[in-house]
Order: sequence, then C-alpha cells, then structure tokens
Amino acid sequence: MRIFLFFTLLVFSFLSFTQEFQVMDSLAVQELDIEDIEYANISIEKNIVIESVEDILVDFNSIDFTDRSIDSVLIIFTEGDSKKSYKINSLSPFLIKGANSSFLISTSMYRGGNLLKFKSNGNDKLTLKIDYRDRPTFVSDTIVFGILAIVLALIFYTSSIDSKRWKKFYMFIPALLLCYLIPAILDSFGLISKEYSTLYPMAKNYLLPGALILMTLGIDFRGIINLGPKAIIMFLTATFGIIVGGPIAIFIYSFIDPDVVGGIGDQAAWRGFSTLAGSWIGGGANQAAMLETYKYNPDFYGKMVTVDIVVANLWMAFLLWGAARSERFDKWLKADTSSIENLKNSMTKYQSLSEKNPTLTDYMVIIGITFGIVAFAHYAGIAMSNFVSGIMGKDSPFSGSFFWLVVISTTGGLILSATKLRKYEGRGASKIGSIFIYILVATIGMKMELEKAIEEPQLILVGIIWMLVHILILFVIAKLIKAPFFFVAVGSKANIGGAASAPIVASAFHPSLASVGALLAVLGYALGTYGAIICAEIMCVVSPSF
Repeated sequence: MRIFLFFTLLVFSFLSFTQEFQVMDSLAVQELDIEDIEYANISIEKNIVIESVEDILVDFNSIDFTDRSIDSVLIIFTEGDSKKSYKINSLSPFLIKGANSSFLISTSMYRGGNLLKFKSNGNDKLTLKIDYRDRPTFVSDTIVFGILAIVLALIFYTSSIDSKRWKKFYMFIPALLLCYLIPAILDSFGLISKEYSTLYPMAKNYLLPGALILMTLGIDFRGIINLGPKAIIMFLTATFGIIVGGPIAIFIYSFIDPDVVGGIGDQAAWRGFSTLAGSWIGGGANQAAMLETYKYNPDFYGKMVTVDIVVANLWMAFLLWGAARSERFDKWLKADTSSIENLKNSMTKYQSLSEKNPTLTDYMVIIGITFGIVAFAHYAGIAMSNFVSGIMGKDSPFSGSFFWLVVISTTGGLILSATKLRKYEGRGASKIGSIFIYILVATIGMKMELEKAIEEPQLILVGIIWMLVHILILFVIAKLIKAPFFFVAVGSKANIGGAASAPIVASAFHPSLASVGALLAVLGYALGTYGAIICAEIMCVVSPSF
C-alpha cells in the first residue's frame, strides 16, 4: 500500500508541482549522498536559502517520530498563489528533487481526523520556507559599500562639473534621484543584492538617527515656528488623502474587476489594503499592527508589500524630481515661500558666522556626541518600547523601539541646538549628516525592486489610483491655501515613508530643512494606527466582499 501511495504521489508531483516529491524510508535515506543534497530539519529550522537547483531532504526531530498513533500526515507546498497537498499515512522524511524556486512547506499530523501537536515545538504545524536566490556578483558588504560609495562620489562629482552637458542632464534627473535609482539598477542586474546585504539595517539603525541629530543640531526654532500652520495643514491633508483614497480606489476598481478588490474571509482585499494604509499613514509598526488587527492571510501579504514598495517609491522618485523644480510648482501654486526662505537663510547665515575650518578634534567631538546619543537612543528606545508595550500592548505603534529611536534622537538634537554645542554646525555637523543621509538613500535604493512593478499589475494599479487620489487632494488644498510645494512633498512623505524618507525629501530642498521632515514623521507615527483603522473600516463597507 505504501509503495502504491508513493508512486501515486510521484505522478501527481510531475503534474501539479514544479519539484519532484519523494517519501523516504530509513534505508533510502542511508543510500543518499549527503554531499549532493541540502539537509533541512523542519522541526528546528524555519527557512533555508538555496542559490542553485538543489535536492532537499526534509527531516523531522527524532522526538516527533515517537508518536505511533498517527494515521495520516498532510504536507502542503505553497508556491506563489498555488498550493499542492500530499497526504501520507506516517511521519517520514521526504526528498524534494530539483528545487529551483521559493516555496513554503507546512506539515500537520492527524489521528482520527483530529490535529496532533508536534512534540518538538508544541504546535500543530511545522513550517519551512525554501528561499531561492540568485547569487549576486558581489556578496561581501565591504565590497558593496565600496561600490555604493563610488556611485555616490561619481554622482556628486559629475553634478558639480561646470559643463553644459552635465548641467542639462542633472536639470532633468536630480542627483539625489540617481543616488536612489542606480543602486536599484545594480540590484536588478544581479551585481549586488539586498538579500545578502546588511547595509540597510546598519544605515537605518546608526546613520539615520545620527543624521537626525546632526541635522537638528543647528536648528532655528524661531524659523520653524515661523513656517506657520500650513505645514501642519498639508500634513493632515496628506493623512486625509490616504484615509479616503483607499476606499475610493477600491470603489473605482470594483467596476473594472471586482475579483481584484473583493475576496472573502482572511483573503479579502480590504484586509490586505489595511496594512497599506498603516504603512502609508505611519510606518512599519503601524503596518504590522494592521496585519494583526485585521488578520489578513499571511500567504498573500507579500503582494501588499510589493504594492507598498512600488507605488511609494514611484511617488518618492517624482518628489525628488520635483524638488529640483520647486520654484515652478510654487509659481503655479502661487505660494508664499518667504518663511521657508527665511529659515534657509537664517541657517545659512548661522553656518557662515560660526563656520571655520574644522580640526580633527572637532570631527571627533561631533562623532562622539552623535553616536553617544545614538547609543543612548537605542538603549532608552528599548526600555520605552518595553514599558509602553506593557501598557498599550505590543501591537501599538508606540511599542516599537524604532519609533522611540527616532523620537529620542530628534529630541536629543533639539536639546543640543539650545546649548553651546550648536557651534558645531559651523564645523560641518550638517554636512556629515548629509553624508549619512545619502548613504541611507543608496541602501534604500538597493531595496527597491524595479522588476516587481509588472508582477502584480492590477493590485499595483489599485495602489496607483489610491496614490493619485492622495496627490489630487494634496494639490487642491495646496492651491487653495497657497502652500509651498515643500509642504506638499514633506507632508506627504511624513505619512508615506515616515522618518526614513521624509528627512531625505526635505533635504532635497535644502539640508537645513531635514529636521522639519523628521518632526512631521514622528507625528505620522502617532496617527498611523488610528487613521489606518478608519480607512480599513470604510474599505470594508465599499468592498465587493462586504
């Protein structure tokens, strides 16, 4: 009977699954050449990475074999949107031959139709993710960092050349946009890979808070206050545009293809789009909170992440392009930019008055102050995260340590700006902060998947409609109140992107304005969950599945 079952499974594997599935007994396992296969213990490991076509032997912990009361085992392979299940009558190792893609394996045991728990983990399911990756040309972060540094150097060098050809080129393609796109292109061509690099976590956890401190060290409080209420109005307008944009996008697309924005149960599209609302109003913590709150099927969550990355990055690319043409936008908006110009001028004047050739001691003091506060922000951020999660729960956006890292770093810079240490603004503090930001931009560029734009065209189209509603509302209000394009851009990115991108967009207008982006981004974290819940509930009402 077991032999018959094996051959049945083998035939179905060729018909329904891209890899060959083979149940193994102890003798068959002994006959395998261990050097030619990849071994994975599903009772212990959560994921393995393969870089070429591999035969994978999936085994179980010995403690899981001790239960002799099992009458069936269900093994499910999930590859993209497709699933294939195999049912065998005992817990046995199995061989996957010719694995050449990414997929998820889940295993469950039954007795009399009832689920049994595995002794190795106490759960009723074991899962193993097979992650297939094309190995890039350059894997080492030391080499990748050098490549990114060369890219940044070439961009800045060519943008500073007094040549009509280069000036015309950078008139249409801003330098900051290239710092973002070239790493993405290098990733797409397989020269470098975000999957193998840890540069982004380094930049996010060290350089980003360091940049926030250095950019706020020389801040002009009076100048920021003089920006007036338009900054807050445009920020709240951006939030409102996301909240209503989602339901409008679903409603419009329900007439085009209701299946795309429909669905039932945990696969309902509106549940997935709730995570997008959390990300676009607040950030990653808010996105995770929405995933947990509305219980969207994790198997389809990757699609929403793709929409998030593609649409948000397209909008960011436009804003970076538009920053170089802000005067044209301001002219069309009939905006009064005097407050922004006053802030830039006061910062520039302060820099010129306190500017002097920095010494090695100056640089060491700047680095010591910056990363000392970064270290404290990490330590205090973890403590605050634990404290708040005990009160508000782990799903609260205020329970994330990164949120507190941003808040404490920004606050630290603001406090220093009121002390004598502000003099280090004239010793190159903001310039060092700008270097940190550009390195961060390059590492973010590595994460952008250009080829993803065509993989989920319909969901991405829904996201684009959503974003267009957001943009339309922004420009209508900006036109009515004559708000500068700077407030449009930073107000939007303080929502869609948060602290990781709002200072970048703000600094594209002028380095001294990065702190405005950081301050508004913190407000975005605060509103993210609440705005996303409102958006999700409205999307539920207008969804075809409701």
